[in-house]
Amino acid sequence: MATVHMMRESPVEETLDRSPRSPEAKLGMKVEDLWDVQEPQLSPTEKLNACFESIPVSAFPSANSSQVVEIKSDTSLAEAVKILADNKILSAPVVDVDAPADASWMDRYLGVVEFAGIAVWILHQVRDISGSFRWAPFLALQRSNSFLTMLLLLSKYKMKSVPVVDLGDGKIDNIITQSAVIHMLAECAGLQWFESWGTKKLSEIGLPSMSAVHICKVHEEEPVLQAFKLMRKKRIGAIPVVGSDGQKPVGNISLRDVQFLLTAPEIYHDYRSITAKNFLTAVRSYLKKHHETSPMVNGLITCTKDHTIKELILQLDSKKIHRVYVVDDAGNLEGVITLRDIISRLVHEPPGYFGDFFDGVLPLPQNSRV
Repeated sequence: MATVHMMRESPVEETLDRSPRSPEAKLGMKVEDLWDVQEPQLSPTEKLNACFESIPVSAFPSANSSQVVEIKSDTSLAEAVKILADNKILSAPVVDVDAPADASWMDRYLGVVEFAGIAVWILHQVRDISGSFRWAPFLALQRSNSFLTMLLLLSKYKMKSVPVVDLGDGKIDNIITQSAVIHMLAECAGLQWFESWGTKKLSEIGLPSMSAVHICKVHEEEPVLQAFKLMRKKRIGAIPVVGSDGQKPVGNISLRDVQFLLTAPEIYHDYRSITAKNFLTAVRSYLKKHHETSPMVNGLITCTKDHTIKELILQLDSKKIHRVYVVDDAGNLEGVITLRDIISRLVHEPPGYFGDFFDGVLPLPQNSRV
């Protein structure tokens, strides 16, 4: 798979008028208004913390104003994979079909089913596709919780998405993902608070935080199952595929791609032996044949430490990807930057901020089935 270097953004309008182009830009203007009244002695990060603490998560726009995708507890694993794939999402809340109509949200939802759990199923080579399956623990925010809480959960506390519940209805009315936050930031380009932070070079804000030495990677001639094994073991969402020299990234395999081991017959039949290189080629061919859009169809996106955080955000948002690999002038892997890394540089956790907040996290249900 070809590697595409991240291009410098052409000059864009640096200021937005007072007619926001999107709900996210409108939200950015709200941050701008709060930014202007912060104490001048505060650092930019301290100002942002204060702004985000003043905005409730109920203000965050729903994705495409669409209904939250839920998976019923009696759904088979094969059907769950199809639902996630068709809606192009990494996870979805599981609703208990036996819950009464007036159940509270804690009684209504059992947890979250995600591709990470599906990867475990593949690695265990379970023959019954509707067999036992354990889903992720469930943690949700109330509409009155702050933006700061949400951003910290998505970064420091490593949640891929945060459900927001309406206590009155006892239902989830929004799910905020890392990608949605990055899209919001991209829509805020041009605003003072964003530009004061976004025009810094990646190296200035400590990115990439992980060097090439510590990056888990798979060689192109290794079995693709090795990539999913490493992702499961290290609890990461994707892994780079490197060429024969072990230095240059040639592709990326994510947990989401485990779906092709189930849905693409030409891959499924050989999933135990197919190499990472051939897997990338087969998936790309499958996507083109079925006229499906996916970041995997395009070349691998890379950048250098001299790019700005703004350039990176705009690229991540436009390409709908979750990570960019950092390379040197020779194209050798130097690091990786994920959506979580970017959000973590936006805010910091005040001492004792969460208190007993995590006491409400639901445990994993025993012998659960999807």
